[in-house]
Amino acid sequence: MNIKSVLKDVEYQGVLKDFDTDFITDDSRKVRTGCVFVASKGNSFDGHMFATRAIELGAKLVVVQHDMGLENQIIVKDSRKAYSLMCSNFFGNPAKKMKMIGITGTNGKTTSAFLIKDLLEQHGKKVGLMGTVQNMIDQQIIPAKFTTPQPYELNALLSQMYKSGCEYVVMEVSSQALVQQRLYGITYDVAVFTNLTQDHLDYHKTMENYFNAKCLLFENSRNIVINYDDSYSKKIIERYSEKNLITFSAKKDEADYTAKNIEFTQNSVKFMLVSKENINRINFPMPGEYSVHNAIGAALVCITLGFSEKSVTKALSNVKGVRGRCEILVKEPFTVICDFAHTGDGLENILSSLRPFVKNRFIVLFGCAGERDAAKRKPMAEAVSKYADFVVLTSDNPRKEDPQSIIDGIKGYFEDKNIPYIAEVDRRKAINTALSMLKPGETLILCGKGHEDYQVLNGVTVYLDEHEIVEKFMEKYSRGN
Repeated sequence: MNIKSVLKDVEYQGVLKDFDTDFITDDSRKVRTGCVFVASKGNSFDGHMFATRAIELGAKLVVVQHDMGLENQIIVKDSRKAYSLMCSNFFGNPAKKMKMIGITGTNGKTTSAFLIKDLLEQHGKKVGLMGTVQNMIDQQIIPAKFTTPQPYELNALLSQMYKSGCEYVVMEVSSQALVQQRLYGITYDVAVFTNLTQDHLDYHKTMENYFNAKCLLFENSRNIVINYDDSYSKKIIERYSEKNLITFSAKKDEADYTAKNIEFTQNSVKFMLVSKENINRINFPMPGEYSVHNAIGAALVCITLGFSEKSVTKALSNVKGVRGRCEILVKEPFTVICDFAHTGDGLENILSSLRPFVKNRFIVLFGCAGERDAAKRKPMAEAVSKYADFVVLTSDNPRKEDPQSIIDGIKGYFEDKNIPYIAEVDRRKAINTALSMLKPGETLILCGKGHEDYQVLNGVTVYLDEHEIVEKFMEKYSRGN
C-alpha cells in the first residue's frame, strides 16, 4: 500500500518520500525490509531506542514522537494514536463498514459479548466477536491472546470479519487497551457499561484512573447502555449527557428499563422487563442477580440497534450458556460448577446467587493471582468466607510470586471465622482433592480460571484445563461406583 494512504488522517511533521509498503509494526522484533516502524514508549521498553536499528534492518520509514535525527522519519504528537489510525488505513478501515459494539466494565464483559452475539444471530445476522475467551468470525473460532488485540492484529481480524460477511462486531474492551489507544479512531454504534469494582490497580494505580480509562470508550460511542445500579453510572450520565443514554436497573424505577418480579432458580432467572411503553416476560437460562444485568444490557444493545423489544426479549429465553461462566460441569450425584470470578465483587455475585439453592455443603475452591493488585485479596477472601461451608485455597496464576505466601496471606480470614479449609498450592491436586471430598447432594465451585486452560507458575505458562480434570475424575468415579 502507498505510504500516503497508510498515513491518511495522521498529522505529522517531516519530509515524506513516496513508497509502497506491505507491513507496519510497532514491535521491534517484527521489523523487516520495506516495513514502517512506529516507535512508542511502553512500561518497560521505549521503541525510540530502536528507531536507528529499524532503519538499518531495512525499514523504509520510522514514525517517532520526537526528532531522532534520522533521514527517513516523520514526527507525530502521539505515536500510539498514529499507529492505530495507520493500521486501520492499512486494512481498508474495516470498522467503518460494520456496526461496532463495545463492552467495558470490571465484570460481565465476556458473558455480555456472547449474549449479544447470540441475540443478533437469532435475528439472522452474521456477527464477529473479540474477547477474553476467544475471537470468532461468525462460527469460526480463533484463539485470543488478549481481551482486546493490538492495533495491527485487531484490524486484520476486523478485515477478515468484513470479508466473511459479518454485519456486526461485538468487542470486549479492556481498560489497558483504551489507555494504550489500541482502538483510537474506531466509532462504536453502541457501548455498554456493565459495572466498575476494584481491579487492575497494579496498572491504573487508582480507581479514578481506572474509571477514566473505561470512559475513553464512551468518548467515541453514539449510544451508551448503562447499568444504573452501579455507583459509577451517575458519573457517566453526567459526563456524557449530550449522548443517547439508555439506563437499566434491577432495583430502580427511574431507569429507562427496570426488571420487576424477579424470581431466582438454581439454573435461571425469571423477570419482567418494564419500560415506558412495554412489559416483556423473560425466562433467562443463567442464574443470579448479575445475570439480570447481563441479560438486560445485551437486550438493550439490540433494541438500540433497531430490533424490536418483543423479538429481542423472546430471544433471551433461548440463549446458550457461556464457557466458564457459572458453567455446570457435573449435575449428579453432586454438583460441580466452573466460574471465572476472580475479584471480590465477582465472587460475591456468583456465590450469593448460588448459596440459596445449595441444600448441602457448599465447597469453594479459589486462589488469588500473583504480581497483580494485592488489595483485591481481602475482598475476595471476605466474599468466600460469607458463603462457603468449606474452602480449598490454591493457586491462580501466581506468576513469579511465591504461591504459598499468597495463601498464607489470606488463610487468616477463614481461621478467624472458624470456617474449615485446606490449602494446596498445586491447583490440579487441589481440584482432585476437592472432588474426592464431595458427597451426594453437595456443591463444589471452582473459581478463578473459567474458560482458561493454563496456569502461570514462576513465569512459565503450563497447561491446566479444569474441564478436563473434572471429566477425568468423573470417569474414574463412575467406574468405582
